[in-house]
Amino acid sequence: MKAASVRFRLMTKSDLPILLEWLRRPHLAQWWEGCASLDELRSEYLPLTEQRPHTRAYIASIDGVDIGYVQAYHAMQAGDGWWTEERDPGVWGIDQFLAEEKQLGKGLGTRMVRSFADFLFEDPAVTRIQADPSPENGRAIRCYEKAGFRRAGLIETPDGEAMLMVLDGESERIR
Repeated sequence: MKAASVRFRLMTKSDLPILLEWLRRPHLAQWWEGCASLDELRSEYLPLTEQRPHTRAYIASIDGVDIGYVQAYHAMQAGDGWWTEERDPGVWGIDQFLAEEKQLGKGLGTRMVRSFADFLFEDPAVTRIQADPSPENGRAIRCYEKAGFRRAGLIETPDGEAMLMVLDGESERIR
């Protein structure tokens, strides 16, 4: 029997309360900067619901059940000291998480990342997808690797040291 597809819908303002609940969960708070209140979350995430051309936020679901969050951003336009040396307009960065701790370690995160990468690569202008998990987050690094990403090396980001993970579009289009 074929596994149900991971679907992505644009995040809306009405998703913010559940996003706040998710971000407060211990398995996420360890790696994601949390928000103390709904007002703080609105300040940080409400702009993502406006779906600007360079930043997009999605809720991932399977069979109509929300399972996590994914955000994608145009690397050259990330701002705030991020990706200042990036010159390829086709590079997109992603960040993601599964909402339920009990879903970790079962391949669902890999399915979600792989499905989202396929979704982004539907746009022929996308040349590469990158992620930057903490080098201490072995689970995330393994997830990205199982989804086809390769380690490009340690980098310094505004949030500190990270493992740059990349998935090149050219290789994906010929597989």
